[in-house]
Amino acid sequence: MRSKKTVPQALDRLAVLERIRAYEVEGGEAFFRNVEEDPPTRPILPHEVDYLCEKPSTRVRTALASLIEGVAGGILSRTHEITVIGEEYIAAVSGGMILTSNHFAKDESLCVRLAVRRAGRQHLYKVVREGNFFMTGIIGFLLRYCRTLPLSSNLHTMQKLDRALGTLLSRGECVLVYPEQAMWWNYKKPREYRIGAYHWAAKYGVPVVPCFVTLSPIEGKIGGDGFPVMRYTVHVMPPLYPDPAATVRENAERMRAENKRLCLAKYQEVYGQ
Repeated sequence: MRSKKTVPQALDRLAVLERIRAYEVEGGEAFFRNVEEDPPTRPILPHEVDYLCEKPSTRVRTALASLIEGVAGGILSRTHEITVIGEEYIAAVSGGMILTSNHFAKDESLCVRLAVRRAGRQHLYKVVREGNFFMTGIIGFLLRYCRTLPLSSNLHTMQKLDRALGTLLSRGECVLVYPEQAMWWNYKKPREYRIGAYHWAAKYGVPVVPCFVTLSPIEGKIGGDGFPVMRYTVHVMPPLYPDPAATVRENAERMRAENKRLCLAKYQEVYGQ
């Protein structure tokens, strides 16, 4: 890495940090706003996405994307000195589960993937934003075929996604959902959570396994954007199970509140704030 003095801080990162500060002060729904300058997108139609990899062409592309993800995961693990604490909580779940995590970088799903692999699980499916599906290049390829489950503003596509989630969870798969919705670059604090992850867990009778990734600058490492390279520590916390005697809504609200409590406590424990 080059010295921090020779690497100017990237203007786009400075602009993102300024938007984060403004939205943090505003609070409320502002916590769910996107801070990146993503290109315009359009709704994903049902025939455009193969959530369950039922087509032979999708299976081939998924296999290739998984190989690339494995290589990228190894590089990221070394670059960010990733540590996983608590993977035994994932290993203790016998069937399907929904994992949640804070959303602070474009590639941090590889942190949760590492935790899942260390727990003895083979695959991690990721719910991603609609616009990711239309990205170009190698990143776009991975976001379409690396076991991703894109959201859509099209009702029929969302119904297809809901059915696919039910199938995957009944098969015992691990599904990652970011309840904070928008990605806030290098943001350390827990934010507000959307209900979706907890609704799916309650509806399909599977636990939520909360994860919270903490960040600390690596001494002497400055990235090409002029900012310190962060060390990632993945904290996996005890699974939250739905109560069979409660309604879907009651379970979803309870698990969301408990997920937030656990992550706030972990933030305070690690950062002392």
